[in-house]
Amino acid sequence: MRRSLVATAAVAALALAGCTNGGNSGTTTTPTSGAVSPETVAYMDKVCGAASEFAKVEKTAPKLDGGDSAKLKAEMAAYMGQLADAFTKSAEGLKNVGPSPVAGGDEAVTKMSETFTSLGAVFTDAKTKVEQADANNATGGLQAAGEAIAKLSELADPLRDLQGVPELQKATQTAPKCQEMQRLNLTPTS
Repeated sequence: MRRSLVATAAVAALALAGCTNGGNSGTTTTPTSGAVSPETVAYMDKVCGAASEFAKVEKTAPKLDGGDSAKLKAEMAAYMGQLADAFTKSAEGLKNVGPSPVAGGDEAVTKMSETFTSLGAVFTDAKTKVEQADANNATGGLQAAGEAIAKLSELADPLRDLQGVPELQKATQTAPKCQEMQRLNLTPTS
C-alpha cells in the first residue's frame, strides 16, 4: 500500500501541471451573444491571472526514495505545504479581483475562490498528517498525501464555475491570461 501511495504522489506531481487546464474538460458551452466588452475581457484577465497563481508557486515534488522513509516524509510534508500555499495564494487573488462587470460573475468567482480555499485546507491538513506520521511507518502520512492529491481532480477545469455566465466564459477566449492559462496544460503521458 505504501508503494502505491508513493506512486500516486509521483503521478500527482506530474499531473499538477495538468490541473492548470483552463480548457473544456470534455464539456463545451459556447455563448451565443456577440462581442464581449473590453471591461469583461479585462476582468477575466484578472480572474485567470489570480486562478493561475498556484501554478507559479515553487513546488518541489518529493524524490521517491523508498529506502529513506524519514527523508520521504520530510519532503512529502514540504510538498503538501507548498501546494497548500499555492492554492491559498490563488484563493486570495480571486477574492481581490474586484466586482464583476456582468451579472453572476461575482458569484462564479466566489465559488472559484472557495474551491481554491478548500484545496488549500486539504493540503494543509495533509501536511499536518504527514508530519505527525511515524517516520518508520509513514503509511498514514502518505495515505493523507495521496488523498489530498486525489482532490486535485476538482481543479481539472479551474474555470468550470463560469459555465453559467456566458459573457465571462466568452471573455476567456480573448483574455491574455486565460489564453496563457490554457497553454499551461501539460497533461502527463505516464
